[in-house]
Amino acid sequence: MRNFIKHNLLILILGLAVLLRVAAAVYMGDTVQVLPGTSDQVSYHNLALRVLGGHGFSFGENWWPATRANEPTAHWSFLYTLYLVGVYALFGPHPLVARLIQAVIVGLLQPWLTYLLGKQLFNARVGLWAAFLNAIYAYFIYYGGTLMTEPFYITAILGALLLAIRLVQPPDENTRRGLLAVGLGLLLGAAVLLRQLFLLFIPFLLLWMFWASLRRHSALKWVHYVLPLAVVAAMIAPITIYNAQRFGQFVLLNTNSGYAFYWGNHPYYGTHFQPILSNEEYQQLLPQDQLNLDEAALDKELLRRGMQFVLEDPGRYALLSLSRIPAYFEFLPSSDSGTISNLSRVLSFGILWPFMLAGLIMAWRKRSHRFWDALASPKFLLVLFALVYTVIHVLTWTLIRYRLPVDATLLVFAGVCFDGIAVYLFQRKKPAG
Repeated sequence: MRNFIKHNLLILILGLAVLLRVAAAVYMGDTVQVLPGTSDQVSYHNLALRVLGGHGFSFGENWWPATRANEPTAHWSFLYTLYLVGVYALFGPHPLVARLIQAVIVGLLQPWLTYLLGKQLFNARVGLWAAFLNAIYAYFIYYGGTLMTEPFYITAILGALLLAIRLVQPPDENTRRGLLAVGLGLLLGAAVLLRQLFLLFIPFLLLWMFWASLRRHSALKWVHYVLPLAVVAAMIAPITIYNAQRFGQFVLLNTNSGYAFYWGNHPYYGTHFQPILSNEEYQQLLPQDQLNLDEAALDKELLRRGMQFVLEDPGRYALLSLSRIPAYFEFLPSSDSGTISNLSRVLSFGILWPFMLAGLIMAWRKRSHRFWDALASPKFLLVLFALVYTVIHVLTWTLIRYRLPVDATLLVFAGVCFDGIAVYLFQRKKPAG
């Protein structure tokens, strides 16, 4: 039995991950209701039904945040909406089916990709620990069954980081870099289509790839940078054209960045950011004289005004941004949160952040190479992503669920810590001589 577990540990971990996420999906059921941190799934469900009914990407009534009935919307991810449309077309409008399919897919892929990252950066033991932590991470279990972009988005990010790392390794006769570059482009494109904010990280990823290949003498060719970008552009282009036809103006992907930046930096907050206001408060903060604009035009106007808030009082903006840091890394129970939110928070980041931090220190403790070589190491890419992604949200808008992709990468370092503890305990039990 012990040998069976040892040789099939990864399979058991993947099975556990699927089981827990399926259980969460079944708990959420075949209806769509607002649970803590999941209000977006109501919009995705209703938008998918509208598309399936032949009405296109629109809502039959005035909808959040400021979309008028029967007018085009690009506020929501087209890719995730089409996932729901496909499931509903095949199985009927049953949210539970979409939840279960999603739970199985991400339950298998997220821990597996985490294992591969841990193995690639450190060793198979670290990979197994990291995969196990991903499997039992309360936030990933909870969101695994919600009809939102988070589960697939995190999966795409983990896959993209893994392929970028493999692409810069010195090639051997079995390495097909062209396929790796195309695969990287597909995963980057999927991440962008699920959440356009990820576009901001792609330049940092390419810069790291260039530096890593240079320091490792892996000599990536220009085509290995162009191919991923070309694939991403090809995935974005149809949506951009579709938006131009509907709105009569250029809209790259989604009409949500202006809303987020405007609300996130409104003088209403002063210098203390509040992660969540009521829907009524958000509506009151919108410029009432601009609500006659369509969704795309209003998004651009809100972005302009949000930038104006920053330029008019950069000191307030700096203090407001700093005030977002505690909200971003919140891990203690709160009287303002319900039972589900508090349990999810504590049974994930609340317990594991010390191990993530300790693992980061352990991973960088032995400085066997120079500073510039350290920046080219694969483990630095994970740190780079965590830093850039955190800064983006600190400067714009912060919610705890926006931190989850960072949690997913830092679990690899938590695996380093758990492996170190396990090795230490094993050596202590080992008889002397």
